[in-house]
Amino acid sequence: MIDMENQYKQDLHIHTVYSTGDSSVEPQQTIPFIAELDHAEVRGISDHFEYLTGQVFEEYRKEVHDFGFWCGCEVNDSIDAREAAAYPFDYYIYHCRDRVSEYKGAETLLETGKPVIVSHPMAMGADLNKVPTDCLLEINNRYVWKNDYMSYFSPHLHRFRFTIGSDAHKPNWLSQNVARHAAAKLGIEETVLFPLRFYQPVHS
Repeated sequence: MIDMENQYKQDLHIHTVYSTGDSSVEPQQTIPFIAELDHAEVRGISDHFEYLTGQVFEEYRKEVHDFGFWCGCEVNDSIDAREAAAYPFDYYIYHCRDRVSEYKGAETLLETGKPVIVSHPMAMGADLNKVPTDCLLEINNRYVWKNDYMSYFSPHLHRFRFTIGSDAHKPNWLSQNVARHAAAKLGIEETVLFPLRFYQPVHS
């Protein structure tokens, strides 16, 4: 068991084998294995919404909750946002590209009353002046280092709350070191969205 002082506070951007069409996801990236790794105090699973529709959803939500994780999804665009909003996820991770329709997609998800995290907005080209300020912005380990994050985020630090995530698709991606380095340079204080564990896990 990892010492709690060495855990990350929160990781809500984690993919698993439920993202069946994502070639970056390794077969070992299962919910039970993520539970064993115990890398963050608050954890959420956020597989790609397009693979979670219909009968798969209840199986997905049950397994996520059974292991004590929060149940989210990653929504690719405003078209998917309309459908995803009808499902009882605990939170949404959203791709917000620089199009009027995509800013409206964020508003659609916000209307559910659930947290909406705009994922890697810099990589998606989102104009932060147009993103609804009720959304949270994510700094994640996968993309933040690829561009000038200081220039991109600095003008908006007072307007948004922030989360930090791994965007893990495989076990060795369950890290936030780079993202937390960037957040520290920006002076960001992470917003922890959920209690340590709301759902009682049935597995040890």
